[in-house]
Amino acid sequence: MTYFDRLLQNWRIHKAAPFIQPGDRVLDLGSVDGVLFDRLGYCGPGSMGIDPTLSSNQITRQGFRLISGYYPWEMPDNVSFDVIVLLAVIEHFPPDQYVSVAQGCVQHLRPGGKLIITVPGPKVDPILFVLVMLGIVHGMSLEEHHGFQPDDTPKIFSEPDFRLIEARRFQLGLNHLFVFERS
Repeated sequence: MTYFDRLLQNWRIHKAAPFIQPGDRVLDLGSVDGVLFDRLGYCGPGSMGIDPTLSSNQITRQGFRLISGYYPWEMPDNVSFDVIVLLAVIEHFPPDQYVSVAQGCVQHLRPGGKLIITVPGPKVDPILFVLVMLGIVHGMSLEEHHGFQPDDTPKIFSEPDFRLIEARRFQLGLNHLFVFERS
């Protein structure tokens, strides 16, 4: 990752942080190397991440488990979390998997728990393409964006399973934050 990639990643984590309380058991979808846990420093025991780019299962410095695999298929069935986080992740799932992802979140998020999602707007891809060409960002997996529209997020994570409690834009309006509560 470049300096600019990390800057953008940290900005997304900063937007999610107010919705994660100290001690919350967190599931980070698209966890990469567990950077969310490093940056927050206050996630509760049993927190874990899952990411298909990991070469093998790992343990973070804080002792959290990172699973090499795809959500929800490689997740253990008997775990639940206070918070599930998808920071710049949902747009990487093919559209035919949205229902499975939402059902997995219902299964793994305790009632009253928070689902925190950031998603780039459609104007981001052309900007990232130029930044990749200039070597400013690596533009991880841009080919997987599948034309995702941020306005589809509340349709995927909808009533009766989820209640939208926060929706706003950030990064000059190019990215979107959605926070849902599990009903």
